[in-house]
Amino acid sequence: MSQPKIQMTRRGYEKLQEDLNYRKTTRREQISEYMGSAIADGDLRESAAYDEARMQQSENEARIVELEDRLSRAVIVELDEAETRVGLGAKVVVQDGRGKEHKFEIVGTYETDVLKGKISDQSPIGQALAGRGVGETVKVTMPKGSQEFKILDVKYD
Repeated sequence: MSQPKIQMTRRGYEKLQEDLNYRKTTRREQISEYMGSAIADGDLRESAAYDEARMQQSENEARIVELEDRLSRAVIVELDEAETRVGLGAKVVVQDGRGKEHKFEIVGTYETDVLKGKISDQSPIGQALAGRGVGETVKVTMPKGSQEFKILDVKYD
């Protein structure tokens, strides 16, 4: 059974590729040097440094496998700058019921970074905004209750 495809922006895809390249080259080398230093220190049976290096190596290799899997299933959604409706890759400005503006970028699940305003297209807000345009008001059901947002701007760049 094949794994489902993962939609993401080109920027998100490139970021995953950069992370994979870093882990396969620079990070592997760093861990190898750390492990070599631990081995040179002597008895490996009681070497906390060697155990730490092995743990880092294991975590790095697991992340490499995860990144390779995501990249192999990735479908890059090309952005259309003329698009006026909210979709993957859109930068959206909304206004909440109290008049406060919020800026979001709608991204794929694995690109989410809430602190940078990147929200998943699968999140409650992302789903509510999907397919909507400037001037529309959407109601979002969240864990702390419902909230309405008016869409002020939609851009793709």
